[in-house]
Amino acid sequence: MNTRVLINTENLQEAPSQTDARLQQATTPPQSVSKPDYDMLEAQLDAIKSEVKDKIGAEDAAYIRRIILIQRICEWSGRILLMLGFLQPLLWVAGVLSLAAAKILDNMEIGHNVMHGQYDWMNDSHINSKRYEWDIACDGASWNRVHNYEHHTYTNIIGKDRDFGYGLLRLSNDFRWRVKNLWQFATYILLSVMFQWGVSYHEMAAERVFFGKKKKNRKNQVTHSELKKHFFSKGARQLVKDYVLFPLLAGPLFLWVLSGNLIANLLRNLWTSTIIFCGHFTGDVETFKAEDCKNETRGQWYYRQALGSSNIKGGNLFHILTGHLSFQVEHHLFPDIPARRYREMAPKVQAVFKQHGMHYNTGSFWKQYTSVLKRIVRYSFP
Repeated sequence: MNTRVLINTENLQEAPSQTDARLQQATTPPQSVSKPDYDMLEAQLDAIKSEVKDKIGAEDAAYIRRIILIQRICEWSGRILLMLGFLQPLLWVAGVLSLAAAKILDNMEIGHNVMHGQYDWMNDSHINSKRYEWDIACDGASWNRVHNYEHHTYTNIIGKDRDFGYGLLRLSNDFRWRVKNLWQFATYILLSVMFQWGVSYHEMAAERVFFGKKKKNRKNQVTHSELKKHFFSKGARQLVKDYVLFPLLAGPLFLWVLSGNLIANLLRNLWTSTIIFCGHFTGDVETFKAEDCKNETRGQWYYRQALGSSNIKGGNLFHILTGHLSFQVEHHLFPDIPARRYREMAPKVQAVFKQHGMHYNTGSFWKQYTSVLKRIVRYSFP
């Protein structure tokens, strides 16, 4: 497999200036020192996975149940504090932050990980990838099809992984530059603000929803009418819950609760989008051609996951609030392992990468986020 960064030479001048050369060097991901022994890489990473799987059990079940309890306490504390805001504005602020924390925990550490099947072994009717529904506009089944199947199978393969740029942003020279890319930084800000709706709409091309083209998902045979039904029904439930039901229950405090819910959703959207972008679109991540990935072995798949992911350094609370997606490298390698285990796997994975001369992409939050912003701005231009 020829794994490399793809540069569209048609977009480059024959004799770039020194400034252009420096800019390209700054935005081109570093190549791994050498191609690994794919069979050895597969065996080593499989061994790490097997070792951790043997440890999974009661401790992990207790952890996820504890996080769910904390999430519920945060949610109901937040909703109560929002209604007490008329007594003391600081209580309202605390309510907003508590509700935002509950929504972040629900989406990141609970929903994302449970829906990956990380806790299916518990045989719990609620903590189950097939039945769990999260507090977000996106229908769980739609997310499973696009994210669990498409993204984790075809990570960063141009034309197959719709998560690369979300169809809105040009993030590499694999895509032809268009005038609309000049304002894609504003598009990115809007996507971050409305992130739950972007995720919800992600599976469906506009014509599939509104013009009724009869396309089906090849894996799950989902018709356009079913996609449309789930998109609007789940979105409507979220709107009614946050902006009608709970505000009405607050009676004369309607506006306090309405505005609090709105800001809590905004904070959740900004946090989740930022963490996800830092895990997928730093300057170091690489892209791939579909033809280069045909008939790839599991070792080659591991290699592609490694080069298409980024980690973020942080403390214990930070990792929990990211859903442990701050260990995006490990998540892409082992998506069905309980995410709390990524911290113990990371040093072993990094040692394996070092042995094979592979780049282990990690850095502080600000380093990774700055890298994302630079990538968005860089590819705004031809």
